[in-house]
Amino acid sequence: MEEARALLKEGVLAHLSALETESVRLVELQREAWRQQATREELCATVERLRAQRDQLRAKVLSATSLQQVMTEVDQENEEKRSEEEKSAGDSQLHMSLLTARLSHVKNLLRAHHLIGGYDITETRRGKGVCFSIATAFEDRTLETYNVEMDLARTMRICRHNIPPFIPLERLAQENFQSDIMAFLDSLSMHLNAYVGRRQQVRLIQELFHGSVKVLESNALCSILVLRCRQVGEKKAAALCTLEYGDPTRCLPTRVTIDSEEKTLTDSPQWNEIQALFLETPAHQALLAIRREERIA
Repeated sequence: MEEARALLKEGVLAHLSALETESVRLVELQREAWRQQATREELCATVERLRAQRDQLRAKVLSATSLQQVMTEVDQENEEKRSEEEKSAGDSQLHMSLLTARLSHVKNLLRAHHLIGGYDITETRRGKGVCFSIATAFEDRTLETYNVEMDLARTMRICRHNIPPFIPLERLAQENFQSDIMAFLDSLSMHLNAYVGRRQQVRLIQELFHGSVKVLESNALCSILVLRCRQVGEKKAAALCTLEYGDPTRCLPTRVTIDSEEKTLTDSPQWNEIQALFLETPAHQALLAIRREERIA
């Protein structure tokens, strides 16, 4: 019995010793695993640090290369600009000389033309343009002044103006602007003075004949004018006068039509004389003459 107990005790102690040995071995293995994990993490951190350094070095190399390329391109551009500036400086001097010569020629022509009742000229945009002023008048009364600015940079062209839109400026310019500037200005002046003259006649009729003559119709160009005239007489009939201005360069009508409620009046020699008077005399003057003869109220 004692022997069995001794054997059992010895077996338990041996088992405990084996367990202790195994525990120590497992602890060592765990420590080794921890050391390996720490080493692995340290190696990974080192790899990441080296990669970051590599990327930084690569970026520096690329930046240095790009900077060198940029500096090379800048040097090339500066060289090209210097060459272009030197070339353009010569071209600009030649161009300005041509502009000055052309402007001087135009000024001389227009100065001579102005002495005989021509047009005023003003230099604009530091010698690169000129502005012509065209004065209008009717019956010795000065009215509006219109301006046409021309660009002389390369070929003469109209760049700004205050000409009314119904004046055929573009057509007049196409006809003789490049070949004969004086003919262009003369033609434009005729159109403007004729328009202003027709418009002034309408204004004078409205001012001078309050109740006896009424303007029924007139367009922007004043190329048509319809008047209703109250006749003198017991019946107080009204006559309708239509004035058509077919020539845009004149302020007198090219056709006159007179209608009346009394047909015998319009067929009479007196009204035929009135019709001829409108063709030869400005409308307000013709109406004044008719009123003096007491044919209208």
